[in-house]
Amino acid sequence: MAVEVVVRNCGKLLEGPHWDSASDTLLFVDISGRAVHRYDPNTGKNKTVQLGENVGAVVPTKDGRLLIAGRHTFSYLDWESGKLEPIAAVEPDKPNNRFNDGKCDPMGRFWAGTMGPEERPAEVLLHQGTLYCLHTDLTVKPHFDQISISNGMAWSLDHKTLYYIDTLLEYVDALDYDKETGEIKNRRHIIHAPVEEGLLDGMCIDAEGMLWIAMFQKSRVNRYNPNTGEKLQTIMFPATNITSCCFGGPNYDVLYVTASAEGLTDGELKEQPLAGSVFKVTGLGVRGLPANVFG
Repeated sequence: MAVEVVVRNCGKLLEGPHWDSASDTLLFVDISGRAVHRYDPNTGKNKTVQLGENVGAVVPTKDGRLLIAGRHTFSYLDWESGKLEPIAAVEPDKPNNRFNDGKCDPMGRFWAGTMGPEERPAEVLLHQGTLYCLHTDLTVKPHFDQISISNGMAWSLDHKTLYYIDTLLEYVDALDYDKETGEIKNRRHIIHAPVEEGLLDGMCIDAEGMLWIAMFQKSRVNRYNPNTGEKLQTIMFPATNITSCCFGGPNYDVLYVTASAEGLTDGELKEQPLAGSVFKVTGLGVRGLPANVFG
């Protein structure tokens, strides 16, 4: 197994990596840097589109466009011009909230959740967020609220379960998921991650049905069995605040991992010169699956 940096010091709060199989590139966002990135491992180039707002997540669409969860708004993004085409806004009564992380489900709906105002990384006004689903007909449905930091999502291999993270709970939750309607119910805890492991952040699933979870504040990604709650593996990184991960590459055998430099002191940045970078992990002996797209 090897851990390498692939995009060095490219942002403040990197999040939401998504392997775009149509272009063989890695999409990711810089939330506080207000940017969407596209890294091409074949050329080593990282291209960026600057936006006029925070951006919590980006996903491709079946028609070739990009879709973002911005600060408060779902929008299409034209990569060439950088222009946004708003679709739907949420939470006009909570102007200090913002979207944080999102992902498409097996039927092409886009799920994204919000969080309250943040004084420092992971220090937020509690229970201000809501989980939303943008359906393919562009209608938006809220599902549950009282979320502190809406974060990682993944769907089980049989498409019957949504795995979900609210970062400050110390638990990964599971919900019964109806693929045809997008309805979710029966929320329960399935994995406990004590604070010594870090704060649960972004998440993906591998071809064996195991969950890979970025552990904020503790320099690691952990692999868990969602059926037993057992921690199976830990990978360490040269940055404290690991934010998310996804599988990519032509064979989906590369784990791409994002990290944040947000809120670090000058001294901490000197100790962590690769904070705010993107890493890759190879030689894991396990593969991921193609990511879902919108539409």
